[in-house]
Amino acid sequence: MMKLFSVLVVALLLLTGCNTMAGFGKDLKKVGNEIDQAATK
Repeated sequence: MMKLFSVLVVALLLLTGCNTMAGFGKDLKKVGNEIDQAATK
């Protein structure tokens, strides 16, 4: 559970640094992949 929380915090930091919609999509996809990997461990 702590790992998921850490991933979400990093995701929020990445999303706040995003300036364009294209960048937002890429960041969101990366976050989704990281959450998926954390969930499968």
